[in-house]
Formats: sequence, structure tokens, C-alpha cells
Amino acid sequence: MRRLINPTSVVFVAIILVIAVWIGRGMLFREQVQAPEPEDERVPRVAASWSEAEDITLELVLYGDVEPVQVTILRARVDGIIEEIAAQGSHVSRGDRVGRVSADDRTARLARAEAQVASASRDYDAARGLADRDIGTEAEAQARRAELEAARAELQTIELEIANTELTAPIDGVINEVITDIGSYVSVGGEVLEVVDNARLIASVQVQQTAIQGIRTGMPALVRFIGGGAQEGEVRFVSAVADAATRTFRVEVEMDNSDGALPSGLSAEVVLPFETVSAHRVSPALGRLDEQGRLGVHVVDDDDRIAFLPVEVVRARGDGVWITGLADRARIVTISQGSLAPGQRVTVTETPPEYLGDIPDNDAAPAEVPHEPEAGSENAAPAEDD
Repeated sequence: MRRLINPTSVVFVAIILVIAVWIGRGMLFREQVQAPEPEDERVPRVAASWSEAEDITLELVLYGDVEPVQVTILRARVDGIIEEIAAQGSHVSRGDRVGRVSADDRTARLARAEAQVASASRDYDAARGLADRDIGTEAEAQARRAELEAARAELQTIELEIANTELTAPIDGVINEVITDIGSYVSVGGEVLEVVDNARLIASVQVQQTAIQGIRTGMPALVRFIGGGAQEGEVRFVSAVADAATRTFRVEVEMDNSDGALPSGLSAEVVLPFETVSAHRVSPALGRLDEQGRLGVHVVDDDDRIAFLPVEVVRARGDGVWITGLADRARIVTISQGSLAPGQRVTVTETPPEYLGDIPDNDAAPAEVPHEPEAGSENAAPAEDD
């Protein structure tokens, strides 16, 4: 019996049993071990926010100069020495006396003309009486009448000259410059002073031919002055012919300045609203470029798949940009892990509040608009809050 049970045989059999059990256990649980899922088949997670379009008015911003509505040079109607002149800076109304030219010999000429009229009147009356009594001729009476009318014309001329020695303001305004001082000689037509009407101001700008079709007279405008301050106005003039050198059109915006608070000659920024469009306000960091170099944003469709939609920026300000090219209501991706491709299925969550900037309430856009970039996406960098 001892010969049949060899210790070496027992050890050998035990080793065979252990190997068999180990192999069998591996075969048993082989089907239960699943191969790891390929990295490229995992569904990425993104955060997105609903955005609703709002109506905004597109604006044309141009730079120009502020001019007075009217500048008039007062010129002398008679020659002579300036004996009186108003002070520079004086406020005047049309017809107010602002100076005087010396009368010189005009007073004597007036007296002579009055005497000639009186003499000619007597001669005509006598000739008329003789003609009526058939003593004198009708031709003689008509000759004396002609002499009377000539004398009267001479009298009117000298009276007008004397009246014109009084210098009166041609318009309401301010005497901006005294050109001829007291004691200086001025000839007929010589410049005496400059009157500026600042009650209404004109902001003059040059509009490119690509935008002129949207500008109409009577449309509102906003004028911002360099150095501070703004004033509302309206377009009063649009040139019908382009400047031959620049191919631009002159546009004038008129604004009230009845209190005289604004001087002329300021540089200004003129804002002209010309079109209303429906646009979304987003953070500029959400913009992406596709393979064709088009600017767009990633959105999530109803099947939780990514879509790249080209957009156009129609307004840019410190609190975001306004874009067109999306539906009136769109779910825009704000945060993602890795790059996204059109048609890719994603798991969508709402954007955390801390990633959304503070957006003021707007009746036309009740939903919040995302202001943060897609974190971790390709060519993206986190942006500071606007």
C-alpha cells in the first residue's frame, strides 16, 4: 500500500489540480470582464444657456464739427468814419442798433434836396393851374411834374443814405467779432462786425456712400461732444450730391442751444440710428472659427447634438456683443470639455450662475444671455466679467 501512494505523485497531482482550477476560473469570469470603452466614444458634457433675441437699433457713428446755424457779416451800406460800434460778445436781436457811420455832408445834402422838392412842387402846381385854364400847355405841366419827381427821388436817396449810417443787427445772435473799430474808415460794402446765431447748432458729418441710403431728413440723432456732454437733435439736411474728392455725402444734424450753453466749433461724435434688427447678446469669448474661417457659436439642438452656426457681429460694447444668424431662441454652449464638432452628441447641463455675467433686465430679452466662454474648448480662454 505504501508503494502505491508515492509522495512525489501526490505533489504532482496537487499541482495539476491547482492549474486546472485557475484555468477554469479564468474561463468562467472571462465574459464578465468588459473591455474599457474607447476614449473617443465617451459622450462629452457641456453647459449651455438659453438666449432670446432682442430688437436693437443699429447705429452709424461718425465724427464731425459743430457749427452755428448762421454766421452773418454786417457790411456798411455807406462810406464814412465809424463813430460808434457795439462791444464784442454783446447779445443782439435783429434790427438792434449796433453802430453808426459818420453823416459827413449828408445833412446838408438833405436840406438841399428838401428845398429842391419844395421848389419843384411849386413850379408844378403853377404849370398845372395854367394848363387847366388853357393858358399854359399840358406839355409844360408834365415837364414840371417830371422835375418834381426827380427832386423827390433825390430826397429819398439822401434820406436812405442817412438812415444807413445807423448800423443794425442783421440777425439774432452774439457779436462774435468787431472787424472795424471806432475811428476807422469803412467803404461801401466794407466788413464791420460778425454776428453768430448760436441758438441752434449744426453738427456736420460726412457719410460714406454705403450708408447714405439709410439716412433721411427728420430722423433723430444723438450728438456727443468731445470733452463731455450730449444733445439730441434731428437730421435737417442730406446732400443730394457726393463730394467729388471723397465720395461722401454731407449730413447736418440740428440741435437746440437756446440757452447758449454750447459754443460753436466743438468736435463731436454723431450717432445716427438707421436700422432695427433682432440679435442675441453674448460674451465675445463664445465666438469660434470653423474650417472656412467663419465666425460662429456652438449651440445645442433638440436632440442634444452640437451645431455650429455662423453669426455676424452687429454691435460691440463693453457689456458684450450682439450677433445675428441664430434663431429667436437658441441654447448656446457656454462651457465644454475639449473640442466640439457639429453633429456630436453631448450631455447638457445648465450654466452655473457664477459663470453668467450680470445682465440688466430687458423687456425684449427676458432670458439671461451667457457672458462666459466655453471653458477648456479649443482656442478659448476664460474671460473676465464684463
